[in-house]
Amino acid sequence: MASMFKKAGSFLGGNEDETKKQDEEGESLTTVLETDEDRSALTILVSNITELMRKQVVDTFDPKLTGSQDDQLTDDNGEPINLEKLGEDERSKELQKLLEKQKAELTKLEKEVSEEKMVALKTSALGFFDDWRDSIVLRIGEIVNSRKTAENQSKQAKPELVRQDTEPALEGIEKNEHEDIIAETLLKLYAPVETPLRGLAKEKRVLILHSVFLLTLSLEHYNAHSRTLLLYLTTSLGLSATVLSEDEKKVARGLLDAAEKMSAEEETKKRAEENRTSRRWKMGVAGVAGAALIGITGGLAAPFLAAGVGTVLGGIGLGATATAGYLGALAGSGVLVGGLFGAYGAKMTSKAMEQYTRDVEDFAFVPIQKLGESETEARRLRVAIGISGWLGDKDEVVKPWKCIGSGQETFALRFELEALMNLGNALTTLVTSAAWSYAKSEIIKRTVFAALSAGLWPLGLLKASHIIDNPWSIANQRAQKAGEVLADALINKAQGERPVTLVGYSLGAKVIYVCLQQLAERKAFGLIENAIMLGAPTPSNSADWRRIRSVVTGRVVNAYSTNDYILAFLYRSSSIQFGVAGLNSVVNVKGVENIEVGDLVKGHTLYRHATAPILKRIGFEDIDLQEIGHEEQKLAEQEKKEEEQREAAENGAKESGVTSQSAVADEEVHKMEQEVEQKNKSS
Repeated sequence: MASMFKKAGSFLGGNEDETKKQDEEGESLTTVLETDEDRSALTILVSNITELMRKQVVDTFDPKLTGSQDDQLTDDNGEPINLEKLGEDERSKELQKLLEKQKAELTKLEKEVSEEKMVALKTSALGFFDDWRDSIVLRIGEIVNSRKTAENQSKQAKPELVRQDTEPALEGIEKNEHEDIIAETLLKLYAPVETPLRGLAKEKRVLILHSVFLLTLSLEHYNAHSRTLLLYLTTSLGLSATVLSEDEKKVARGLLDAAEKMSAEEETKKRAEENRTSRRWKMGVAGVAGAALIGITGGLAAPFLAAGVGTVLGGIGLGATATAGYLGALAGSGVLVGGLFGAYGAKMTSKAMEQYTRDVEDFAFVPIQKLGESETEARRLRVAIGISGWLGDKDEVVKPWKCIGSGQETFALRFELEALMNLGNALTTLVTSAAWSYAKSEIIKRTVFAALSAGLWPLGLLKASHIIDNPWSIANQRAQKAGEVLADALINKAQGERPVTLVGYSLGAKVIYVCLQQLAERKAFGLIENAIMLGAPTPSNSADWRRIRSVVTGRVVNAYSTNDYILAFLYRSSSIQFGVAGLNSVVNVKGVENIEVGDLVKGHTLYRHATAPILKRIGFEDIDLQEIGHEEQKLAEQEKKEEEQREAAENGAKESGVTSQSAVADEEVHKMEQEVEQKNKSS
C-alpha cells in the first residue's frame, strides 16, 4: 500500500514536468485545490464533519437529550388532559404533576445510561468511531496536506452548521417532487457544515466529493460511517444526494469491470474453481457470495487492474493515475475488490449456523433485480434488505421491496415461509370476519391503549382468538431466531464491506429489532446505515432503542399507527408496560424518528401495501416512483376489499341470527377455522 501512497503523493510535486503530467492525465485533488488554504479547508471540513458525527454518538447516551419529549398530560386511562378547560388550582396541580413526572423520568434515564452494560456499549461505540475517524482524516490529510497537519487540524475541529436562512440550493439533476422531499429530508438529517469550498465551481466540488469517496474506499471497506461522512460532505458542498448516488454506481461498475477482466486469466480461473466450495456461504445467500465473478489474483494483475479502474472512472474528470493512487491497495487486488462486494467476505458456514438450524429451517437472501438487469449489473456499493412480516402468497417475500430504487443492491430476506404463510392466512381471515367487525365497533370507542392496558376485548373476539394466537406465537418465535441469524450473517460480512439498510414491516420489523439488539450486544458497529421498522411488534422502551441507535449510523425510523387494533390484540399477552413500538412513539432517545402513519394503515394487514407510500413519506433516499404509484393503488384496493369482506361476513352472521355486538356464534368461529385450514392447505 505504501507504494500506492507514494504514487498518490507524486501529485503534490511542483515542478513543470509533474504539472505537464497532471494536465495529460486529468485532474487530481491538488489541481482542484490550487492553494494551501483550499487544501486545509478540505481537511478541516472533514474533521468538522467527523466531530459532528462523534457528538451524535455521545448524544445517544445523554439522558437529557431525548429527541421529541412526550410532555402531554394524560389521565389514568391514557386520555389527554386539556389544561385550558381546568380551573386555576387544577391547572397548577396538573402542571406540578407534569414537573414531577419529568424529574422522575430523568432520574430513571440517568440510571439507565449509567448501568455497566450501557457504559460499556458507549465506550465501544466511541472507540470504534475514533479508530475510523483517525484513519479517514489521516488518509485525506496525507494526500492534500501532511500527516502532521491533518492530525493538528483534526484536534482543532469546531463544526459550524450553515444557518438555515442561508442554505444553498442543492445542485444535481433536474428534480421532481419526491426528489425535493429527499433533498429537504437530507438537509435536515445531514445539516451542511460551513466551508469556503462551497464557493468553488460545481465541477470542482463534484471532483472533491469523488476524490474523498475513493479515499474512503482505500481503507478497504465502505462502512456506514464512511457513507454518512459523504452525505454530510455532499450537503456541505451544496450538491444533491443524486450526485453521490450516481458516483457510487459508477465506481461499483468500474471496480467490478476491471476486476472481471483479471478473472479471465487461466491461473485465476483454476484457483477460483479450487476454492469455490470453501468460499460459498451455505445458507442460501442467493447471489451474494461469489456473484461478483472475481478471481483470486494476488498481485499478478495489479497494474492491469489499476489501469482498468483509472480508465473506467477517469471519464468524470479525475486522472487515471490519481484514481488508482487514491484507491490505494484496492486498485491492485481483485481479492480486496471481492471482499468489498462480499465475494470473499461471506464466512458463514453450515457449522456456524448449527445452533439456529433447528429453529430456523428456511433462511435466504433473494436478490431483487430490475427488469433487463444482469446479476453483475445489479451490484452496488450499498445494500438494502427488505423483510416481510407475514405472507399472503410466496411472492410477497419479494414484492413489497421492488419499490426500493436502483441506488442500492436490494435483497429480500426469506425466512420460515410456512410459518409466515400460516400467519398471513389467519390474519386475513380474522380481519375480514364478523367477529372482528363487531369487536372493532366496540374497541374503537376507546383509545387503543385503553383497550390494551385494561384488557377490554369483546367476548366474541376472544372466542376466535385461538385462530390467530397460535400462528402468531410460532411466527413471532421464528422471527426472534431469524434476527439472531441475520446478525450473524452481517457480522460475518455476507454483505461484504458495504453499508446495509434494513426495512421491514410487522414481524419483519421484529427481525430487524432483534438483529440490532444482537449487534449491540456483540459491539458490531459500522455495519448498518439505516433501520426502518414499520408496525413493529416490539417494546418501545428507551433502553432497547438506545442500544439500537448505537449500532445504526444513519436513520432509525419507527413508523406506527394508533389505529392498529389488530397489533394491540396480538400484543395483549405481552409486557405492555414497555410500550409497543408499532402503536406509539419511541421517546427519550435522541436520533429516533417517529412517524405516525394511521391515515395509511387502518389495520395491521395493510402494512404490506403501505410500505412504499411510507418510504415515500419519510423521504427515503432510494425509491422507485413507478412502484410507489402501483402500491398506492393496491393499498386503496386492499382497504376496500377488506371492508367489503367484513360487511359480507357481518351480513352473513346476521342472517344466521347473530345480531349482538358482544357475541359471535360458535358456528362462525368454526367457519373461520375451516377457512384458515383450507388456506394453509392451498399454500
